[in-house]
Amino acid sequence: MSGIYLARTNQKLSFTRIHLDRLKQAQDDTSWNKHALIESYNESVLFHMTSAYDAFLREIAEAYSVDTESLDGYRSLAAELEVTGVESPELKQLTQLEVDDTGWLHKLMAAYEACWHGADKQSSITETNSVSEIHVLQVNPDHAEDEAIISEYENWFLALSELIDSLREGMQEW
Repeated sequence: MSGIYLARTNQKLSFTRIHLDRLKQAQDDTSWNKHALIESYNESVLFHMTSAYDAFLREIAEAYSVDTESLDGYRSLAAELEVTGVESPELKQLTQLEVDDTGWLHKLMAAYEACWHGADKQSSITETNSVSEIHVLQVNPDHAEDEAIISEYENWFLALSELIDSLREGMQEW
């Protein structure tokens, strides 16, 4: 591994931690733009976490000598690996996490995707939705669920960090 994507993944994980800390601080802010700060940090946390995940997918691609510049998500990596005839246990695990609509990675990706779409009505939380996704879709949130969102983000961040560490160990073994 050349390390460029390893460094990028680590950088994005670090940025996520910084923005999570700022999001928590914004909860105690008393300025007129408190809710704007909260929304801004909500989205930046999602951005940096998904960017860390994307960089990690490129780490995997690099380890298997797949062109990293043409990647667009785990499906793209799976297609590239299929062409080369290589099986990746890392990709199998990531695929399981992404397709499980009740799992943390699926919810993270859905919450990030929701940042790009707007809706003018609040939906009820279902088993396949995350608290974060609902919050991001609200036009005028009352911020009642902010603590739950922070907790969810922290859980996702911990799960992502642990997953990356675990899969990196496995890739180094071979």
